[in-house]
Amino acid sequence: MNVTSCEKKDNKTAELSVTVTAEEFDVALEESYKKNRGQIAIPGFRKGKAPRKLIEKMYGASVFYNDALDMILPAVCSHGISEENLRTVGYPQILDVNVAEDNSVTVKYSVDLYPEATVKDYKGLRAVREPVSIEDSAVDSELAAMQLKSARIQTADRPAANGDTVIIDFEGFIDGVPFEGGKAEDYELALGSNTFIPGFEEKLNGVQAGEERDLDLVFPENYQEDLAGKAVVFKVKVKEVKEKILPDLDDEFAKDVSEFDTLEEYKASIRENLLKERQTSADKAFEEAVFQKLAEVVEADIPESMINSYIDNQLSNMSQQLSVYGMDIATYFNMLGTNEAGFRDSMRPSAENQIKISLGLEKVAELENLEPTEEEIEGFFKETAEKYGTDVETVKSGIDRDSAVYELKMQAASKFVVEHAVAEEPKEDEAKDDKAEEAAEEAPAPKKTRKSTKAKAETAETGEAEAEAPTKKTTRRKKAAEETPKDE
Repeated sequence: MNVTSCEKKDNKTAELSVTVTAEEFDVALEESYKKNRGQIAIPGFRKGKAPRKLIEKMYGASVFYNDALDMILPAVCSHGISEENLRTVGYPQILDVNVAEDNSVTVKYSVDLYPEATVKDYKGLRAVREPVSIEDSAVDSELAAMQLKSARIQTADRPAANGDTVIIDFEGFIDGVPFEGGKAEDYELALGSNTFIPGFEEKLNGVQAGEERDLDLVFPENYQEDLAGKAVVFKVKVKEVKEKILPDLDDEFAKDVSEFDTLEEYKASIRENLLKERQTSADKAFEEAVFQKLAEVVEADIPESMINSYIDNQLSNMSQQLSVYGMDIATYFNMLGTNEAGFRDSMRPSAENQIKISLGLEKVAELENLEPTEEEIEGFFKETAEKYGTDVETVKSGIDRDSAVYELKMQAASKFVVEHAVAEEPKEDEAKDDKAEEAAEEAPAPKKTRKSTKAKAETAETGEAEAEAPTKKTTRRKKAAEETPKDE
């Protein structure tokens, strides 16, 4: 093979011409012949036994051309890119293929070039860093949660109240007719957990063991289609009322639930752990804010193929995560009221932003000469092996050295940018909003009681089960888009 021309156009694309010798093309033709001869019938020969020259004479010299060209085109494109030392993204686009009389082949194709980024003022990027503190109420909330977890459950000889658990049999009727999924026996329902449709739990407040009640209710309008908005009567029989007996918050409690001898020591440990968690969260938020500022100072012409490649990778990850829940991505799009085209459009701003961050970090690594040492490279392979419970050689066989070097350079660039950023205090209004959010997070959520194994009452529960959107993992330190074709 020989590259006969390479023309770059505005540093965005390149057009290449590569000539394949007749001998090289003949090798591909022979492979095509061996692959397809069993499907070709020639009078006087059993299938697969006719000579290639006879087949070409009967069906034309070009009978194996298309298949042979499909075989060699990937190597042709890869050869041109390698010989011209081009860094590309996406897939090559074939512009023209010409087979000469001497059976040499000329292939003309175009490739998108990896964008050259410029980054200005990447030192001293300014971003808000939230101050970290732990209020007494946060510690109290953790204590209350542990106290609730350690509570004893016992039968209550009194009317049921919010927070109690009632053991019930029930059956639902619409216009006097029972409906599928509306019946259960020995169901454990925590009053106040909002597990069932509105009004169900509230109307059980005050019931006692042995009591039977008819609950006149209406399914919510946003319930499943065949039941939404319909009046329903649930006939309920209460078998038992259970209450939680909370332990006293004292030194004995601390000894029972922790490694500490006193309640004060336990509370101090809770505060320390909360502080670490909140500090980690604040550091992460600051880092993300710095990277967003970095994206804003990156200038680059990002090829459409690079954006599409990034979105393709995200959709592939999303599809794999959804499959864990037994859902395909088309169903997920339908739940969101969109389709793949619409969803891809919604992902474009995020894709462009993440690509800019990656391009910016690559440029910082280049400008600051952030090259990993041999020791760091070996350490990367060792850490990866430990993480996945395998040996170093196995990791090296699956991750090439260039990928390891790239990952380490991106890590170093990330650290450099963050360490040279300027932390700003939040504005007063923002600080108030953050405190309100923290308070909301610290408030204990109603606890849902696990269903009895006999319970078969999916349709009596509030609303329909909603599939959680898969987390989109956009690892900043990975390449913004795979290079082609050598990385394909």
